[in-house]
Amino acid sequence: MSPSPDEPQIQRTVISSETAVMTSPAPTPLAFRQALGQFATGVTVITVEYEPGKIHGMTANAFASVSLDPLLILVCVDHRAHMLPYLVEQKRFGVAVLKEHQQAIAEFFAQPGQNEDIEDRLNIRFRHSHSGIPMLEDTLARLTCRVAASYVSGDHTIFLGEVGTVEISEGQPLLFFRGRYGQIGSSI
Repeated sequence: MSPSPDEPQIQRTVISSETAVMTSPAPTPLAFRQALGQFATGVTVITVEYEPGKIHGMTANAFASVSLDPLLILVCVDHRAHMLPYLVEQKRFGVAVLKEHQQAIAEFFAQPGQNEDIEDRLNIRFRHSHSGIPMLEDTLARLTCRVAASYVSGDHTIFLGEVGTVEISEGQPLLFFRGRYGQIGSSI
């Protein structure tokens, strides 16, 4: 029975499961890093109060949303990072999404040791959420999180954070692409 002229025609496509086998050498860590550098990311700073009045921050672009129900994010922390034992011990942290003009702040928190004099010169300011989590001020977005789970994988630990609060501000994001910082519309 053929379809009437008023009925839409359905085209069927057959997809073959046969594919050509590609051979390539095993990727080196450098090639892997360069390939992933092609993925532009935003830049965040993770913050933890590791003892009363002492806040440590870490720049991270290995950050992503995971779930809307419940609200979950993830951040990956290198096993050599000073942040790792603080997150394991404190089990709560802040996340700040940096604005386009905050490259110096990203570079500051990318260093393992953080000098209070430089922090003052950069005018880095924190405030605490109602639950006592330190949050970097004057950023594009701020989240407070509690560690919901962590997974050791390779040379990093993946922390799942259950989001407690969210604040959003105006502005444009700081980007990271091919190992360099930039802004939307710039050639990075």
